[in-house]
Parts: sequence; C-alpha cells; structure tokens
Amino acid sequence: MTIKAYAAHDATSPLVPFSIERREPGPQDIEIEILYCGVCHSDLHQARNEWQGTTYPCVPGHEIVGRVTRVGGSVTGFRPGDRAAIGCMVDSCRTCPSCKDGEEQFCDQGPIWTYNAKDKHTGEMTYGGYSQRIVADQAFVLRVPDNLDLAASAPLLCAGITTWSPLRHWGVGPGQKVGVVGLGGLGHMAIKFAKALGADVVLFTTSPGKSGDARRLGASDVVLSNDPVAMGALRNHFDFILDTVSAPHDLNVYLNMLKRNGTLTLVGVPPEAASVAAANLIFGRHQLAGSLIGGIRETQEMLDFCGKHHITSDIELIPMASINAAYERMLRSDVKYRFVLDLATLN
Repeated sequence: MTIKAYAAHDATSPLVPFSIERREPGPQDIEIEILYCGVCHSDLHQARNEWQGTTYPCVPGHEIVGRVTRVGGSVTGFRPGDRAAIGCMVDSCRTCPSCKDGEEQFCDQGPIWTYNAKDKHTGEMTYGGYSQRIVADQAFVLRVPDNLDLAASAPLLCAGITTWSPLRHWGVGPGQKVGVVGLGGLGHMAIKFAKALGADVVLFTTSPGKSGDARRLGASDVVLSNDPVAMGALRNHFDFILDTVSAPHDLNVYLNMLKRNGTLTLVGVPPEAASVAAANLIFGRHQLAGSLIGGIRETQEMLDFCGKHHITSDIELIPMASINAAYERMLRSDVKYRFVLDLATLN
C-alpha cells in the first residue's frame, strides 16, 4: 500500500513530502495508524548522515504511537482500535542468546531498526514514523496504557527506555543517591524515573536556568558542573550516576563522586573518545558502563510503570511541516524537552 511520509533524500537537503510502500499485514502482523511520532536527535544524525551509514531516501522516526487498524489472523493481544506503539526495533534474529533473553537490542546479527535497516520481509530499507501508517510483527508492538496522554507517550519509546533500562539494570531504588548529568530529552526522563523509583536525585548541568525545571521534574538539588567547589563537595556521594550528555566532558569528575562500588553509566555518545584515569576506577572499585535501549519485554515494563505512576514526557507538539525547523532548534537545545509530530497534519 502507498502512504504519505516525509523523507530526507540526501545529507544536506531538507526533509520533504514523499510516498512510500508498506507491505500488507501478514498473519503475524499489526498495522498501525500513526497518530504521533517523537523526534529524536538520532533522527537528525541519520537524516544528515552524521553516522556515515544512511541509505536514502530515509524516513526517520522511532517513537511511534497510534491506533491498530488491522491485524493478521495469528495475532493475539491486539485488535483494531487498540492503542499501540513501536520503538527503535521492528524485528531481530530471535534465536541468538541476547534475543532469547529478551535483550533484542543486543541481537548478535543486529536488530532490524525501525528505519534505515534492511527489512527481512521485503528486502528493502525500513521506513520510520514520519509517515501515516506502519506494519510490524506483533512481537515488536507495544501496548500504551489507557491513562497516558498518547502524544506525550511517544518519546517513551526511545528517550524513556534509554534511561529506564540502566536504572533498572543497576537496581536503582529507595534510599539511593542518584546523579543525572544533563537535562534534555534523556535527562528529564531520567529524573522522573529515578524519583519514581524512590531515589534522591541530583541534576548536573552547565545551565543555571534549568534549576527550576529540574526540581519540578523531581530533583532534590541542582549542581552546576562548571563550579569546581560544588562538584568537589560531592566526592564519594552517589550510588549511581547516569550521564546523558553527548558533548565532550570530563568523566573523571563524576567517577570521583561515586561511593564504593558505585557505577557511572553512559547513554550519551560524545563524538570523541574520553580519557579515564585508571585510579578513578581502582580506588573505590568504581564501574564505568554504557547502556543502549531496552528489549521489548523491558520496554513494556517501562510503559506499564509509566501508566501506574502517570509518567510521560514533556513535549512540544508540532505539525509535520515544521520538522526541518525543529531539527535546527534541536541543534540549539531549544526544546523542552522533546518535539512530537502530529501526523494528522501530514496530508
């Protein structure tokens, strides 16, 4: 079937209207009318080929929420009219140890990403959520709790699970001291989740003006990371620190803030390699780790937790035609804290 979308045709041109083909739903497939799609910074990276691997035309978008329109004959658990979501993956090999453990994001053969990946069904490239509809296997379709605002739920499918997964993996919970580095699309979700999990949360930022928002989101304190006195006063203070920043910065400062056995986990991807002093790991038995998104099972767990605790993203809802302006604003960090596209405006 032919549907409308927005696509990048090369690394330097704006995204423009484009028609794409979606396969008809097979026995295991679910067709979703896309109502909203979050705008992730990785969309910009892919559209502009900043990661050196984009196949054009490229239709970005992997924070997808909408309504089920059709289901295949073997589908269970979904029916037309249900709220549904698709995140960063639409399939995987399903047979490797990671897939069998519910960690499809680490599939040995590489997961099939929601866009800019080879579709195992058609052999063509996958197209993402900047489009009217999507078809995916039921094993990679998620349920959105009925009590959550659908548009504000879209960023949970990437920004949400990217921060939820490490907090859960390293057992963040009541009584712990947790630091969050950076207040953006990822950082604002990390604060909400860590607070809801019972931790005492401190935000690190270079922007004094973000203090009010950080406290509103759940942080008990805000520390300016360019204030050496304030930073030095927090030595041996944190059980866990989640670093969401993708700009170059000194990791050693945060390693020194960890308690014995504490962990600093990176989810941001700075463009250059970081220098880490071995002593900052050895003394205190500190851990420096990284985390990607989560698997499908964990993503559903996160969505259910959000439903229970009434957690969504702080968003700015925009029409599809504003996507290129939104990309430019993202580069200036001019969004609080996630753009979401209203697909009803794609006509």
